[in-house]
Amino acid sequence: MADLVLYQRDYCHLCDQAIAVLAEARAPDFDSAWVDDSAELVTRYGTRVPVLRDDRDGRELDWPFDADAVRRFLDVESSTTGHQGKP
Repeated sequence: MADLVLYQRDYCHLCDQAIAVLAEARAPDFDSAWVDDSAELVTRYGTRVPVLRDDRDGRELDWPFDADAVRRFLDVESSTTGHQGKP
């Protein structure tokens, strides 16, 4: 299980864009969580998706984000945990 989770919805063009941005930023592996599969997630993330969450510390990066914002998010992750993302 990855430490990063991308909360998304089916048929969400913004979610597709977020995946492309994560690839551009060379983000490490992440899990996908489908918001529509859970009433709790719909309540929490329904209007916010896509959202990138670090499960280790609970930080979240809401859309819109670009590759630079993802890299900054990951830099905070690596400086607080000692882990490095993929080069």
